[in-house]
Amino acid sequence: MPRILIVGGGYAGFYTAWKLEKHLRRGEAEVTVVDPLPYMAYLPFLPEVAAGAIEPRHAVVSTRRHLSRTQVVAAKVTKIDHANKVATITPKDAPSYEFEYDQIVVTAGSVSRTFPIPGIADNAIGMKAIEEAVWVRDKLISNFDRAASIPPGPERERLLTVVVVGGGFAGIETFAELRSFASALLPKYPQLSFDETHFHLIEAMGRIMPEVSLKTSEWVLKDLAKRGAFVHLDTQVTGAVDGNVELSTGEVIPTDIIVWTAGVMANPQVVKGSDLPSEERGRIRAQADLRVVDAEGNVVEGAWTAGDVAAVPDLSGGGVGGFCVPNAQHAVRQAKRLAKNITAVLRGEKPVDYVHKNLGAVAGLGLYNGVFQSGNIALKGFLAWCAHRGYHGLAMPSWERKWRVLWGWWNNFWLGRDIVSLEAVQNPRGFFEEFASRPRPAQTDVAPAATTPTAPVGAAK
Repeated sequence: MPRILIVGGGYAGFYTAWKLEKHLRRGEAEVTVVDPLPYMAYLPFLPEVAAGAIEPRHAVVSTRRHLSRTQVVAAKVTKIDHANKVATITPKDAPSYEFEYDQIVVTAGSVSRTFPIPGIADNAIGMKAIEEAVWVRDKLISNFDRAASIPPGPERERLLTVVVVGGGFAGIETFAELRSFASALLPKYPQLSFDETHFHLIEAMGRIMPEVSLKTSEWVLKDLAKRGAFVHLDTQVTGAVDGNVELSTGEVIPTDIIVWTAGVMANPQVVKGSDLPSEERGRIRAQADLRVVDAEGNVVEGAWTAGDVAAVPDLSGGGVGGFCVPNAQHAVRQAKRLAKNITAVLRGEKPVDYVHKNLGAVAGLGLYNGVFQSGNIALKGFLAWCAHRGYHGLAMPSWERKWRVLWGWWNNFWLGRDIVSLEAVQNPRGFFEEFASRPRPAQTDVAPAATTPTAPVGAAK
């Protein structure tokens, strides 16, 4: 029986395995997914998770629950020797071992792209994982609690200052959602004022959101300004030591929360640990049918790739540099085509090229506010927000997850956002260690004096 190894259980990997279960007959192939995480995170929901609008567990999909015929391995693929069709699998708490395969699918996704800026590695956090979104949410609520307990001044305003770096879709959505969340928190903290909260977005280019028209992006800038959020265009971060964000303009912004969303890059650990051909940007080379190819365009038999880790030609003509942009829309649709193509090759048929014209872009800008762009059609405000939630609510894989998200939105409509911070969960043993390390009261060898019971008042003597 042919063995199919899928490296990475994110968008492209999860959907490839999910659709292979649908297309393959029982006993036709053995499918294995290797990923260190036991779930697929729906990344477009991360800004709403950070803003307390979605329960974190509802924004992820359990691989074991929804991949019933696929072997799921919680580990990393640390080496791919495709010349011999052997991959090295490294679990977290066990020795590495070799796994032989017939077909390999590399869908290892992307990671945050950072630069050697002093302090960023120590003080910033990304928005590429559910854990990061949860941290930002809990940190912001905890900072409100701390700020409300100290007198007005620089330290209080530092706690209530958020800096987001990167003006693409991920950055703008995160920035706008957090501004909306902070405004919703203020009525619960009468000690604090709106003027003490400061939100700054830093963008190196002269505009934000290149996925939409200039007119639409300018509307977003004006909308953010009305809500008390500051966008710094043509500005770079030059340092972030001790939480002091230094800008190329000379301005310094003291803050306790720095969110880095300035681009992504293909997962370097998987690409560099593989003998599969890659291009100059560090992505695995592919042709339009999602088979891996070398620099001369020759097909590497038995190797496939899709998603952010792959350089896939965009036959619709809308891609940047002729390639599909790294977003969820392409990853999901590539995976669906990939599953069909693998099935076709196993049955001696020819694979079909991936062709998909971008449907447009939709973004949430906080509760009841959003923006939508498709060609020359642009929606703004409440209607765009409805389009945002409608599209992503339907795009969430599996009805089980759809219902959880929709039910959460419905509850929040009537009950409001849940503003409980569970920041202490980052160190769950902290309480135990605090009390376990305290000295116990001294014990004495003297027996306590005997006491004579006192007769109740009014009792007969």
